[in-house]
Amino acid sequence: MGKMVGYMVTWTTYGTWLQGDKRGYARDGKIYPADAGPEEAKRIGQEILAIAVCSNHIHLVADKGNESIENAVSRYKNVSSSALKKTGFAKRVWTRCFDKRFCFSSEHLEQKIKYVHHHDRTG
Repeated sequence: MGKMVGYMVTWTTYGTWLQGDKRGYARDGKIYPADAGPEEAKRIGQEILAIAVCSNHIHLVADKGNESIENAVSRYKNVSSSALKKTGFAKRVWTRCFDKRFCFSSEHLEQKIKYVHHHDRTG
């Protein structure tokens, strides 16, 4: 394995990417295919707004420091939660865990960037 060139972390909010989602889903580090039944239960009215608010605030505080991935995710979730509360989104937002994928080549990093753009639900 070569030197790590980057990583991707993903996590979900309650009701936005549940088990059965048509894009597939991850649980306990394993990838599962779509299952239409559970997906129908996931619709919430403010999904797009919540994702946009979170994305904007994460970009504001993101840096390239030597912070651990766990600490960075915690900070991103905290700043996003605060922003969501200001927009009136008062219920519990974040699911418990997150997934991290390490990239050891520029090609692998590019694949992760394409993955994020493919799943962007803000626009």
